[in-house]
Amino acid sequence: MKLSKIGLLPRIIIAIILGVLCGTFFPEWAVRCFVTFNSVFSHFLSFLIPLIIVGLVTPAIADIGKGAGKLLLITALIAYGDTVFSGYLSYFVSTGIFPSIIDRSQAAQAVATVEELQPYFTIEIPPLLDVMSALIAAFVMGLGISFFESPTLKKGFDEFRDIIAKTIEVALIPILPLYIFSIFLNMSYSGQAWRIISVFVAIIGVIFVMHIFLLVLQYCIAGGISGRNPFKALYNMLPAYFTALGTSSSAATIPVTLKQVKKNGVSDGIGGFVVPLCATIHLSGSAMKITSCAVALLIMQGGVIDIAQFTGFILMLGVMMVAAPGVPGGAIMAALGVLQSILGFTAEQQAVMIALYITMDSFGTACNVTGDGAIALVVDKIYGKSKAAS
Repeated sequence: MKLSKIGLLPRIIIAIILGVLCGTFFPEWAVRCFVTFNSVFSHFLSFLIPLIIVGLVTPAIADIGKGAGKLLLITALIAYGDTVFSGYLSYFVSTGIFPSIIDRSQAAQAVATVEELQPYFTIEIPPLLDVMSALIAAFVMGLGISFFESPTLKKGFDEFRDIIAKTIEVALIPILPLYIFSIFLNMSYSGQAWRIISVFVAIIGVIFVMHIFLLVLQYCIAGGISGRNPFKALYNMLPAYFTALGTSSSAATIPVTLKQVKKNGVSDGIGGFVVPLCATIHLSGSAMKITSCAVALLIMQGGVIDIAQFTGFILMLGVMMVAAPGVPGGAIMAALGVLQSILGFTAEQQAVMIALYITMDSFGTACNVTGDGAIALVVDKIYGKSKAAS
């Protein structure tokens, strides 16, 4: 069977399995070769992410028309509300279950830092814009083109969108399985994932079940609003889920998420607007995981867990993570400020949080991007009704 005939989802699954298996017997020099490739591709990906946002969001806003401001507000409110809800869900489940399953005696040893292999060399490719600058630029340009009905700029951004789309098709999608293989190869070789999972398998299991519950709930609500079969819609999003599982990046998964959202019947304009936007502002899975890890760490170290304190933490977490770059580990880096200011985490506790989070980063990201598809279904239905009424 030709590789080109194998679907993206099977290729990603094969890459994950091979990465884990090969990491157990590959020599160091071979692993470092893949780590070097991974480093170069990661920099290339970081360079492309702001361009993807500008290239997809700007023409999408311009195509939608003068209702883009309202569409932005609707999408942002739904994304933020879902993120806050997942944080509360995580808090109540974690405080109810974790005290009975956490083994404090092994916690410190389990989260010890493991040094991974370094690439032979790296190539710095600084992005032209950071993620937030790209988002703001896309909003301003898209709304401006829509308001002034500028045909020249509209045509220019349409052509830029075509360039970005071709880059995604030719330079990103075919290489993603190899990129995912390299990530899992390095993790398996270093033993980082297995060492932490061996101690926290019960906690990870609880978080994973919460992720599944959240996704099913999201799609049941979205299916009820949009009139679509929720389980079929969720099944269609599996390629995005597994891509995010390998890349640990919502932004890197945008091309796959966008493709699967359109497969669920979301219009091109809404999909092109909601998916890149939600890749940055919708972090329900990450909020769930950060909240659970924070509760677990406080329980391990005998800290105080207060609902009022965590309310402020969850509400601010939803805002702070909007500033997280769409790269692996971005959410926890953005959350360090509220962990320190609201929960009073020390530098040592923050280091433990980073270790715990990074180990499970891919599952939270997969939950984020899959949930983006549910939001796209809801926004597509709401905007369609709003447009019809006007």
